[in-house]
Amino acid sequence: MILLIDNYDSFTWNLVQRIGELDPDIELRVIRNDRVTPDEAEAMSPSHVIVSPGPCTPTEAGVSGAIIERFAGRVPVLGVCLGHQCIGFHNGMTVARHPRVMHGKTSMVHHDGAGIFAGLSNPFIATRYHSLVVLPETIPATGWRISAWTDEEIDGRPTRVVMGLRRDWGGDAAGVATLDGVQFHPESFLTAEGPRLLANFLGMRPPAPASMHVVPSSDATTQETDR
Repeated sequence: MILLIDNYDSFTWNLVQRIGELDPDIELRVIRNDRVTPDEAEAMSPSHVIVSPGPCTPTEAGVSGAIIERFAGRVPVLGVCLGHQCIGFHNGMTVARHPRVMHGKTSMVHHDGAGIFAGLSNPFIATRYHSLVVLPETIPATGWRISAWTDEEIDGRPTRVVMGLRRDWGGDAAGVATLDGVQFHPESFLTAEGPRLLANFLGMRPPAPASMHVVPSSDATTQETDR
């Protein structure tokens, strides 16, 4: 089961549609960011977790940060746009306003060719809908990797903007699941490589054997999608 945390954003349903196109039989549960606790989410035993885009900031994203912290390294986790910013913010990075509002704009995104970016064109065109970014100078020198980026000219100076973050588990990488964030929108039809990126993510598996501690679920409000 794929758990998708909805940050009250219409793009959530574009993600649902894209994932359904990749695998019509996939079980996908969409829950809003104020309708579940980390314990309730853990009781659902998801195989993957996605944290959606949203119109707000990481401090206003409900349970998103706590969900990322609970599942990081245990099952594959992907943060998209606001979800990406939540990964950075809740790991001590600075999320700040970008000099340009990038709503509905496209950029050439470069990447490291690993993980969710394996087999993708490099660079590729990606769609952006955001006014905030993770500041690269606040990303720790160890434990994290800028997995994707775009180059812009801001105030006459070349500037590298973070488009992807990946947790670098070092020597423990074989025993933990991937934690990735992307600032762009892979679900947008203008992000031609988006379906392949999502397919790469869905193809990842939690470490075996699974070691999640399951607790009793309460009355979390959930919404099942049409599969």
